[in-house]
Amino acid sequence: MIQINRTDTPFSSLQLLPPLLEGVADAGFSFCTPIQAETLPLTLAGADVAGQAQTGTGKTAAFLLTVMNRLLQKRPEGARPPTHPRAVILAPTRELAIQIHKDAVVLGKHTDLRLGLVYGGSGYEQQRNRLTAGVDILIGTPGRLIDYFKQRVFNLKSIEVLVLDEADRMFDLGFIKDIRFLLRRMPPPRKRQSLLFSATLSLRVTELAYEHMNNPALVRIDAEQITATRVNESIYYPANMEKIPLLLGLLKKLEPQRSIIFVNTKHAADQVWGYLQGNGFQAAVLSGDVPQKKRIRLLEQFQQGELSIMVATDVAARGLHIEGVSHVFNYDLPQDEQDYVHRIGRTARAGASGEAISFACEKYAFSLMEIETYIGHKIPTREIDSSLLVTPKPPARIKRRPHPSGRKSGDNDRPRRRRPRNRKASNR
Repeated sequence: MIQINRTDTPFSSLQLLPPLLEGVADAGFSFCTPIQAETLPLTLAGADVAGQAQTGTGKTAAFLLTVMNRLLQKRPEGARPPTHPRAVILAPTRELAIQIHKDAVVLGKHTDLRLGLVYGGSGYEQQRNRLTAGVDILIGTPGRLIDYFKQRVFNLKSIEVLVLDEADRMFDLGFIKDIRFLLRRMPPPRKRQSLLFSATLSLRVTELAYEHMNNPALVRIDAEQITATRVNESIYYPANMEKIPLLLGLLKKLEPQRSIIFVNTKHAADQVWGYLQGNGFQAAVLSGDVPQKKRIRLLEQFQQGELSIMVATDVAARGLHIEGVSHVFNYDLPQDEQDYVHRIGRTARAGASGEAISFACEKYAFSLMEIETYIGHKIPTREIDSSLLVTPKPPARIKRRPHPSGRKSGDNDRPRRRRPRNRKASNR
């Protein structure tokens, strides 16, 4: 396994129980990342922590090890109903919840802790039955959790540890009322341990921390720049009609091992996919109207190398940890500066280097100034050499099935001018 940027703090020096050290070894880790080295000594001692770190820096392992170590050390006294989980981990998206569960399976392999995973979109009865059978650690998205809670499938009175991951994203997606609904039905902050992790510890996130946590320690891991240090960024300025020829030319020249092409709309995703297929590149589309089962299957194929190119809207920008993504293409420049950081964070993960190539076309170039202000540096410009402009063959046609909700395809993938503040996105 590729090693992440590490400190000189070995996991063996921390107060981790032997079964968890075995899980750490199974994951291929020996030394802590900066966020792990800063937070684990605090959290393993029982302190609440609000942590800020870049995506892909080991936040998930930090809170999973904390949760598991506490539950193994402090066994509950007396009988506990099976439908009373001991820990809850809240994630803003189903993809992130699935990834957290996968990491938990590896790290907790040598323990007897029971894991539960709930998220919207599929598996309703299966997830419900798993909760009824009993879990120790419940991982899920807010909407589906509240659904089961209101049906009294499980109870929150026995929660010993709460984890809120990607707190800033919870605000962006309008879940903050749901979060507060769940937190107020758990034991009070002084009777549980609470961990909050976020890409940014903004004022609204820190207010949430102080409201629902017990005097949390603030831990900020700030890099010299906001974007990952091993990402090689570059930007081209194509005319709108040059974008497809330039993309095809770069793919043929660079021959990326595994790449994600980000677009702003479902219509653009279909267009790019069609030209890729028509010109000999096997690709798949990941967007908001892809059914959950198909989405999981496509991600598995991408992770396993069966697909080398994923065309995605911002539904895939957060929460996905896919090793070996060598190139990220911003075919459409994002209209939100934070989305740029999250998109290019899909490459250069786990200590590897990566390429982030952006197109500032006539339609989306206006976003560039805000992006460069936010990341704190100019993105290096590349000249469009005529040899890169490939004359494309006709695109393949995509077969469209009716959306189960009756909406027109792509309704939930329209580009956003700014992050939504009051819109509530349901994930049930």
